[in-house]
Amino acid sequence: MSSSQADPIFLDNVLLFLNMLRRAGIPVSTDQAIDFARALEMIDIGRREQLYYAARGLLLNRYENMRLFDTIFNRFWRVPAASSGGRRQKAPIAPRHQPKPATQFNIVTYMAYRARQSDPEIDVADKSQTFSDAELLQTKEFSAMTPEELTAVKQLIREMRWQISLRQTRRRVPDGKGDLLHLRASMRSATKHGGVPLHLSWQRKKIKQRPLVLLADISGSMEKYTRLLLQFFYAVSHSLQQVESFVFGTSLSRITPHLKIKNIDRALDEASRRVVDWSSGTRIGPSLQAFNRQWSRRVLRQKGAIVLIISDGWERGDVSLIKQEMAYLRRRCHRLIWLNPLLGKATYQPLVEGMAAALPFVDDFLPIHNLQSLNALADHLGSLDARRSVRPATAGLRSGLDA
Repeated sequence: MSSSQADPIFLDNVLLFLNMLRRAGIPVSTDQAIDFARALEMIDIGRREQLYYAARGLLLNRYENMRLFDTIFNRFWRVPAASSGGRRQKAPIAPRHQPKPATQFNIVTYMAYRARQSDPEIDVADKSQTFSDAELLQTKEFSAMTPEELTAVKQLIREMRWQISLRQTRRRVPDGKGDLLHLRASMRSATKHGGVPLHLSWQRKKIKQRPLVLLADISGSMEKYTRLLLQFFYAVSHSLQQVESFVFGTSLSRITPHLKIKNIDRALDEASRRVVDWSSGTRIGPSLQAFNRQWSRRVLRQKGAIVLIISDGWERGDVSLIKQEMAYLRRRCHRLIWLNPLLGKATYQPLVEGMAAALPFVDDFLPIHNLQSLNALADHLGSLDARRSVRPATAGLRSGLDA
């Protein structure tokens, strides 16, 4: 290794470059960073093209990130004007137009050099320590995660499959093993045999999934959870039927149709453009009032829906309005669940006025601060009893707090 490569300042710059990639949204694992540091011992870092191919071959996993990677590389690894005789440093030629390099120090660099735009995309996944990393992500709080950890968590949330309790409707469907006699069908069959009912038709009440209504707080105090909440909304919307999604800050916005888009990035971008009060103040009471007046009859389906409210409970307005609207909403839904990311802290107490006002009307008060709490929520939704709760449940209050 040359003296310049051993220079601590140079190594600090390498770490800074890796950090810039991560902040820009390009996932770089620890093993990739180590491999890149080792590769620097095998190349001449004074030759820009060797450094570029080493970084591109070892740090870039997806073709779609190539343009962003090139931009960051060109801005970071530039030669000062004094060292180049006052001439401006030229940007490197795009890899697919570059002549064959004199040195190809490993197969990864060679594969990166030979890449074409028409080549099929291949995910290069780091499989080392997969189990231990997954275990760590299960219990780590969303607010404490690094950008690459958040990227991994978003993928895990996207792969989650949700189930929800079922309910009997008033509509009836034919069923040979049903417990209700279908008189009309039986009489119709009897007319074919001279009025003699040789065959009896049976039916049962139709069983359907309960509607699910999601309302998420996207105010400033919830900003670090907002993007993950949208990922959660998207996963639930594509796993279940009859899901309605709303977000609120200072006003209420319905984002249900935008989350139906199959491409997750387009869906989240459309939902983001629809909402104008990201990271604003919190007006829980007026937002619940808008939902109750404009949407409750349409989406709660005759008191059969399960409603999830996700918020830390901070309220700028009159908390008496929260009590009024929570009481109204509680009467019109089958189950009212409040998810609070702060509940994951062992020392948390629901003392803020908004949360304290809403809590008496809540059936289940649960945390939503890490993957383990999301898995617990999935289990809870799938095991809900068909009977409507009589009073707020406190059994789940501490679930997930040890995570």
